[in-house]
Amino acid sequence: MKNLKKNILRLLAQPGYQPLEKVGISRALGQPPADRRKVRDALSELEMEGAIARIRKNFYILPAAADLITGTILAFPGGNAKLIETEGGAGDFFVSAVNLGTAMHGDRVLARYIHEGREEPTRRGGPGGQSTKEARVVRILEVANKTVVGTVAATKGFQYVIPDDPRLPHDVYLRKPEKPLPTPPREGDKVVVRLDAWESRHVNPEGEVIEVLGTARDSGVDLLSLMRRYNLPEGFPDAVLKEAEAIPAVVPTADCAAREDLRAQPVLTIDPDDAKDYDDAIHVERKGSGWLLSVHIADVAHYVKRGSALDKDARQRGNSTYLCGRVVPMLPERLSNGVCSLKAGVDRLAFSAFLEFNAQGVLRSSRFARTVIRSVARLTYRQAFAILENKTSGRKDLPRVPEGSLCYTDARVQERVRVAWEFAQILRQRRFAAGSLDLDFPEVKVWLDPEGRPEKLEKIENDPSHQLIEECMLVANEAVAAALKKARVPTVYRIHEVPDPDRLGEFRDKARRYGCRAGDLTNRDEVQRLLAAIRGQPEEYLLKLEFLKSLKRATYGVAPLGHYGLAKANYTHFTSPIRRYADLLVHRALAGDAAGKAGELAEAAMHISRTERTSAEAEKDSVQRKKIEYFERQLRAREPDKFRATVIDVRSHGLVVELPDILFTGMIHVSRLPDDFYTFDAGRLLFRGRKGKNTFGLGAVLQVKVCRVDPFKKQVDFEPAGEVKSLEKRQTFDKGSKAPKRKDEQKRHAKKRVPNVAARRSRKK
Repeated sequence: MKNLKKNILRLLAQPGYQPLEKVGISRALGQPPADRRKVRDALSELEMEGAIARIRKNFYILPAAADLITGTILAFPGGNAKLIETEGGAGDFFVSAVNLGTAMHGDRVLARYIHEGREEPTRRGGPGGQSTKEARVVRILEVANKTVVGTVAATKGFQYVIPDDPRLPHDVYLRKPEKPLPTPPREGDKVVVRLDAWESRHVNPEGEVIEVLGTARDSGVDLLSLMRRYNLPEGFPDAVLKEAEAIPAVVPTADCAAREDLRAQPVLTIDPDDAKDYDDAIHVERKGSGWLLSVHIADVAHYVKRGSALDKDARQRGNSTYLCGRVVPMLPERLSNGVCSLKAGVDRLAFSAFLEFNAQGVLRSSRFARTVIRSVARLTYRQAFAILENKTSGRKDLPRVPEGSLCYTDARVQERVRVAWEFAQILRQRRFAAGSLDLDFPEVKVWLDPEGRPEKLEKIENDPSHQLIEECMLVANEAVAAALKKARVPTVYRIHEVPDPDRLGEFRDKARRYGCRAGDLTNRDEVQRLLAAIRGQPEEYLLKLEFLKSLKRATYGVAPLGHYGLAKANYTHFTSPIRRYADLLVHRALAGDAAGKAGELAEAAMHISRTERTSAEAEKDSVQRKKIEYFERQLRAREPDKFRATVIDVRSHGLVVELPDILFTGMIHVSRLPDDFYTFDAGRLLFRGRKGKNTFGLGAVLQVKVCRVDPFKKQVDFEPAGEVKSLEKRQTFDKGSKAPKRKDEQKRHAKKRVPNVAARRSRKK
């Protein structure tokens, strides 16, 4: 089939080629009539891949010959969309609602390039109006939404469903189901709808209810509807559980015999307070004038054999998904929270990396071995941070020490943590000096009550305890990638490609709206200067988010293309095999376990890239839903809380505000501004009162409270609830301004507590 597809592409690329249908292509290739089914299947596969296009009367051509592009629809709540992940790296295309046809979010489509256009704002309060290429959908190649999750509504004798996903802007009309349901859907119920073929955008899509989840306010229904929306599995198949149960809960002595015995080494783990699966442990010691770092990772490959039911199911899941109130694990609990978890005081099998560095943090040598370890201490990030701050005495808010573990107040444990942090600072300084970008984001943990309702939002900072583990994991991943590349062992790499210069230019133009000027952002030094300039400014979160959108998404691949964000030529994922299938593949490669055919490995890399993206969207959606629910409870409270807010954008209808303590963006409508009638100054981006001359503009800080919540659109409106303060003028620079000295910049990166999106356990770089 592969050779046949190559021959078809070669035929269509010939200079004198005239469009042919499948019979003509079969004849041109000299295929006998008996093989025409193979030609048809090859043409279908190539069309689905976007390598060829089918035009009128089912003739086939290369897409570029007719200004056609294949890609994936990324829809926005307003109805417009973008065409992304285009074949051949053609870049992104704007698709207006009228040119979208019946394509929905996530669909793989064939589109025709139209012209240069103006892109509408893509999210509430987001910058818009950028010049972009525009396209029109001409055919849907692969439907992404076979089912929709939403809320039942009723009017004039019929029912319809409002989708939970605001990127699906059309209500779905309900027809009578083919098989009666045990409980008919009622208004207000959360349901799963199977969609019928949607033929025309001028009428709403239709479908039938296949599952009633319960009323929207019932406990657990929001979590269940989220899992249905993203097709997340609820449990494990019987065959998988049977294999897991057959694995001994205690490591047998025979499994330790052929391994390097490191049970006397004082290794320790540092994880979040509520973590149950500990897949990494470290030990740092001084060696002469240099350092020796030992990184011990759970040896999941010892238990999950290639081709087993455990392996097939883990590959299908791709990774664990961490929702608010529930974890959808990649492996059954007997492994993830049991025998694979590096718990303190018990024997555990590990795959270890021994990395020797000189005094400046330069890697001198690396060695890898399968080992048996016994962790001496299970620390939380808060406990480790208390050690580094010398604030361990009298702490009552920290979790109790697990049985069989040394206490975090033990002098030996404290010394191990301080030595590790001293070494991690050297690695961190060296990493940023080499060009690594500060792209960490803060994270908000949603604390739930026993009924699963949000009761507190806590911002998690990337303090030195997180940085300590992060730096050790980064160098271990890099060392493994370099070793596999040098040995030419097939494996999967973590890839973050160099961004498109046009996208960087668009971001630079957006940054100028906020007074942040820079030179050519294809120069890494310019990017570092810009990120340093916006650090601490009210628009930092917004601009960092916009900068991330201008970068390519990190994925998995079989070629070592490097990691742009980390400025590393060699990088992979080795340190989290309990929750990432990619790491399991890397462990097997490092152990000499054949990866199979090259095509199988490439297919696995593509699959786990997709599952990672799905999990990231589900996790983000989960947090956003709980935040919305939290604000709904605030709206009903007698004395709602007040929140600190910063104005990050000004639009004609109101102020876009960021709540920095809980990382939420909302709107203050101009009608909610107090004590005056306000007019919009578009040139200076502010509202000015006619009577008192009060102004509300970029950087203003004020207290706000909730005044409106729209759970369907996932939008929250606020109103001022206190005094307004103006911030100092933000730092700006241009290409000719003096950049900070590199040494000072290194110190700032090493010592400043930088927020980190991976504060939980993800370390997803």
